[in-house]
Amino acid sequence: MKTEIIRKNNVRIAVIESDEPLITDVQSALDLIMTVRYENDCTNIAVNKEAVAEEFFILSTCLAGEILQKFVNYGVRFAIYGDFSKYTSKPLKVFIYECNRGKDIYFQPDSSGAVNKLVGQEAVGHGM
Repeated sequence: MKTEIIRKNNVRIAVIESDEPLITDVQSALDLIMTVRYENDCTNIAVNKEAVAEEFFILSTCLAGEILQKFVNYGVRFAIYGDFSKYTSKPLKVFIYECNRGKDIYFQPDSSGAVNKLVGQEAVGHGM
């Protein structure tokens, strides 16, 4: 796991990259939230798609809802960045679209898009 702290517009964002899943269930998501808050004093977290278990992207498992609710409950804005084009599920595409319209959870094509969303700037393009 590699963590880079980016400061943009007086907002601190922890951009995390991992080749293996860091978020596999609710407890691992909570562990990540608390670790990033404690070690980096950040309430904005961006992770690459590979750092999230594949089950997260199968909405029928309810894992995405349970995990993302924890981020919202703990006041952490969260972005997942990467290529989501391999997912053909219409409900997932709608879920991603609706998240990107909100203010707390985002799905972006790359880390710079995730950072821009987390600091409140619109990214160019809408990654899906």
